Amino acid sequence: MRTSQRLGQRGTVETACLIPRRIYFLHAQRHGVWQVQPSPVVMCPVPTASALARKAGIVTHAISPPAAQPSSNSEAVSGVRGANWQVHKFGGTCMASADRIRAAAELMVASVGPDTSTCVVVSAMGNHPTSPIKVTDLILNMIKKASRQDAAFLVDLAALQEKHVETAKQLLGQSKELTQFVASLMDDITNLKAMLQAMSIAGMSTDAFSDFVVGHGELWSGRLFALCCRQLGADVAFMDTRDVLVVTPTSDGGSVDLDEQLSNGRMDDWFKANGPCKLVVATGFIARSREGTATTLKRNGSDFSATIMGALLRSRHITIWTDVDGVYSADPRKVPEAVCLPSMTYHEAWELSYFGANVLHPRTTLPAMKYHIPITIRNFFNQTASGTRISDFAMDMEVYQGKATIKGFATIDNVTLINVEGTGMVGVPGIASRIFSSVRDAGINVIMISQASSEQSICFAVKGSDGEAAARVLTDRFAESITAGRVSAIQVIPDCCVLAAVGQGMVARKGVAATMMGALAKANVNIKAIAQGSSEYNITVLIDQVDSERALRAVHSRFYLSDVPIGVGIVGPGLIGGTLIQQLREQRQLLKKEFGIDLRLLAVASSSKMLLRETGVDLDNWRQELDEKSVQCDLDKFGNFLSTHYIPNRVIVDCTASDAPASKYINWMKQGIHVVTPNKKLGSGPLEQYQSVRRMQREGYIHFFYEGTVGAGLPVMGTLKHLLETGDKIIKIEGILSGTLSYIFNTFGDGRPFSEVVQDARVKGYTEPDPRDDLNGTDVARKVCILARECGLFLEMDQIPVESLVPEPLREVASSAEYMSRLPSFDGDMDAKLREAEDSGECLRYVGVVDAQTGRGSVELRRYPKSHPFAQLQGSDNIISFTTARYFKQPLIIRGPGAGADVTAAGVFSDLLRLAAYLGAPS
Repeated sequence: MRTSQRLGQRGTVETACLIPRRIYFLHAQRHGVWQVQPSPVVMCPVPTASALARKAGIVTHAISPPAAQPSSNSEAVSGVRGANWQVHKFGGTCMASADRIRAAAELMVASVGPDTSTCVVVSAMGNHPTSPIKVTDLILNMIKKASRQDAAFLVDLAALQEKHVETAKQLLGQSKELTQFVASLMDDITNLKAMLQAMSIAGMSTDAFSDFVVGHGELWSGRLFALCCRQLGADVAFMDTRDVLVVTPTSDGGSVDLDEQLSNGRMDDWFKANGPCKLVVATGFIARSREGTATTLKRNGSDFSATIMGALLRSRHITIWTDVDGVYSADPRKVPEAVCLPSMTYHEAWELSYFGANVLHPRTTLPAMKYHIPITIRNFFNQTASGTRISDFAMDMEVYQGKATIKGFATIDNVTLINVEGTGMVGVPGIASRIFSSVRDAGINVIMISQASSEQSICFAVKGSDGEAAARVLTDRFAESITAGRVSAIQVIPDCCVLAAVGQGMVARKGVAATMMGALAKANVNIKAIAQGSSEYNITVLIDQVDSERALRAVHSRFYLSDVPIGVGIVGPGLIGGTLIQQLREQRQLLKKEFGIDLRLLAVASSSKMLLRETGVDLDNWRQELDEKSVQCDLDKFGNFLSTHYIPNRVIVDCTASDAPASKYINWMKQGIHVVTPNKKLGSGPLEQYQSVRRMQREGYIHFFYEGTVGAGLPVMGTLKHLLETGDKIIKIEGILSGTLSYIFNTFGDGRPFSEVVQDARVKGYTEPDPRDDLNGTDVARKVCILARECGLFLEMDQIPVESLVPEPLREVASSAEYMSRLPSFDGDMDAKLREAEDSGECLRYVGVVDAQTGRGSVELRRYPKSHPFAQLQGSDNIISFTTARYFKQPLIIRGPGAGADVTAAGVFSDLLRLAAYLGAPS
């Protein structure tokens, strides 16, 4: 290695090391495409930092403060600053192509008026489908390659040149502006190449050099924008914000603070040099330090540039143009029904941004907040959207019918909960300090903290990747206390999620926390820890990661949809199920408008196929959708779909008479899904299965409604529950529980034989296709079993004696047709029973009986006096008599239609409304 000396610009002698190195050069070809070619090995001097700085144009002397500073209303430069200014910032996606830059330039040129001046802050070019190069990322990658002595950085540099040259050609055409831009670009490329080669030779990069290099993306996009505005006829000036903005690093080095005094003075100097102008195009992201070296504004730097420029100009408004409509009430990728918020306060923006929401960084808003300048986030690609306005006061507190108490919800996924507990912590000063100083010294950030008032435990959340490290440093720090038993456990709970609700409207508002916790409980989400500051702007809970999306959807829909949103899945879209869907269609808007109940059909399943719709099934065309867009029915997948849906309250309505759906109730309920059904198979099925469902109903926050199982739409089960809950004692329940058998015996006695009456009932649609399914008494027995179990008599079906009306010889015949053809030969038996009853002034009725005193149930054909209420029925009506301790002398009677699709569907609908009432709907 040899050394050489040369004379510096100020006459000082600088020494550089000569190192053997193969250098890669960029050779420009005729068509403007760069090629990388290696040189022979040469002896290369490694330039000193000051020499490189001068070559790159970096000032190395300190910036002197201006002699005089402008007053708050900028009297130093009369008429330059004030409310006539507006600031617009365009992000990388808005600057990603020539077409987009031209559209933004046209928008800005049009914004200038006699009383309006515009400052435009631009980011570096982003990626675009036709050019998937994101300039800032490519420059950073280029610096890394150079620092690793990877010559491929030259390829990246060539790609940068090509992208900007091609964009300039498309944007500016063959013009003097194109020549001007390409000339300045080539000068920059030459300087960058020299600096990157120096980094490669040294095998390292300093922060100052990296900041200088990375800021070129904004310089190039700013020049392109300004030249385009000039071609459009605007009086435009280009501002390299390194000539104006002066910043100092924060103590943690992660950000910078504006030196407003120096920046104000340099802003005055810039306007003196460039004169007053109506349109200024300024570079985002870049600035200078007090020492005069180029630097950046770090994270969200271009947004920060915009708010700084707004503050320095004392503008009346700042607009951030991006590719979203504004700030959403939740992440729309997780919550499809998230809404774009019209406005929010600075404090709300700070809170949401901390939790990762797509909002301005808290530090970014400070310059605007200091001078009360509102910021609006708007979508460049949807300019009809008004965006979200961030200011001192939200303007929409009455929007959403009072639900704006919470403005937004956000989550931090994949966190770990650290729990430190022990009786020796109680009343001992400094425990919390020792915990968090240990975590701080390990470089671990704490996301949330919660402490029990008993002082026996402190828990806090950290990033999932920091969980084991946090536990390790605390175990070391408290080793003595753990050995002595003063600290009993340092527990690590991985796979957690932080969910936050943010809103200034929560301040002093009662019931917000209760509503949020209630929504989580109803969504079957367990809360591990809770935190809320005294400012009341934020409520934070920690939950299991697997519940993250469901919890976010649950709380969002509770505050932003109707008062009670309920997602409905219907199994069995036959006569009853189809009628229920029709009733939902007719009543849905009324329920939503008058009572805040949003019943949304999300899924429909038949025995062979199912239709699943995230945003809801079209109630007008559901049959067609089921035929054309369905998949094979799988009741487990049906439940899984509903259990993960963003609507917090989900219910499955089983309108079948099948065992298959009934066997799934317990699993559905474990998934947090309520069940409503007129299906009698669960209520009269195996006792163990029935008790499991009822136990789940009692122990969980899950409801099981089955009014339609007995009496169709009649309030039979509700009345029985009311009697029992108010302390009445059931003595006997007796009733005509079959609409089919009610019609048959109300008609039998008009002179026709029994077989003709059965045939008449079959023709009129009162019976099943095979009348034996009604006449064997099994359906009535199932209702008796359900009533008995509700009374506390845990009977199985085989413990209920049933008098079948199907003659013994006809019970095993192959078909219903054969049964009907042979039934007349048995008319004599039924005719004899009828004559015997009539001779005694009585009538025949087929009844189900629950005798609570003896603990028995039965189904049989009985005789009643013609004055008895059971003898007064007409058509297919049902009647149920409750004999209780209170209703002993005169039983409580319920009478009405007990069969038919309309009334059964209405009974199910009534259960849905009862569920809504339990979930918080107004009664």
